[in-house]
Amino acid sequence: MIAKLDRLTRSVADMAALIRDYFGERRGKQLFSVADAIDTRSAAGRMVLNILVSVSQWEREAICERTRDALRHKRASGRVYNHVPLGYRAEGGALVPDEAEQAAISDVRRLAEGGASVRSICATLTAQGHRTERGGAWRPSTVQAILRRAGQA
Repeated sequence: MIAKLDRLTRSVADMAALIRDYFGERRGKQLFSVADAIDTRSAAGRMVLNILVSVSQWEREAICERTRDALRHKRASGRVYNHVPLGYRAEGGALVPDEAEQAAISDVRRLAEGGASVRSICATLTAQGHRTERGGAWRPSTVQAILRRAGQA
């Protein structure tokens, strides 16, 4: 028994696997959705289940597409769309390059091109006084993210 179907899954494939593996006729168990009035004991209930799951999956995918498109537009127009990425600062809703952070990013790329390991890049940047966007020591995950964005990782 579940309160609402889309709290269980919004994927047609996942629901098919759940029905096949847990709630199918051979398993002897049924799925009841209180809010959606679904009862998998009947053919009509299974049909309604399939329709609702299909609509839920479509809704999830449509939300993802709209979000992706909106973020792409904001990114392309140089506007802040989430946290301010390393190398920039926000001024009036726009992203403006931060010279100190841009220098650190350039050093990361240069050191990586020279064959330095991620850990040695962290140690070098910290020793040189470069700070991350939060002002802390450099971590391998931060350096790897910079290299990924640059296509070097």
